[in-house]
Amino acid sequence: HRAFSVHLVAPDGRVMLTRRALGKVTWPGVWTNACCGHPAPGESDVEAIHRRTATELNIPADAVGAPRAAIPGFRYRAVDASGIVENEICPVFVARPLGTLRPDPSEVAEHAWADVADVWSLVANTPWAVSPWFVEQVQQVGVACGESVAG
Repeated sequence: HRAFSVHLVAPDGRVMLTRRALGKVTWPGVWTNACCGHPAPGESDVEAIHRRTATELNIPADAVGAPRAAIPGFRYRAVDASGIVENEICPVFVARPLGTLRPDPSEVAEHAWADVADVWSLVANTPWAVSPWFVEQVQQVGVACGESVAG
């Protein structure tokens, strides 16, 4: 089904990582991209991004710079340890945060800004510590940039 992922990138190039709240039904406690969600019926991806970043990160909709599609055709299928299957058509977007982030603790346990090289190292060395969609997204971006995430 339809979903989206958004990666927030600071002006200095660092990428926001969030750790999913421990109360989340799927992949609790794992590190992932800034925000994910599902568009409501009739809602565009950009409208959904603004809605979910406001909900998850507590930043106003106008405090997320114009999201642009980075991997428009991204899809993934993954099975959580609990047996829940996600089979998502999930375009990936990149945006700049323009406001202060105050993540909702029921959505985000913690967050951090990371250098891209550190993100690639995290995915290459400890893929079990991050969401499966994040692993695939980082690998696809690496291939598109002519880089090897696996070293």
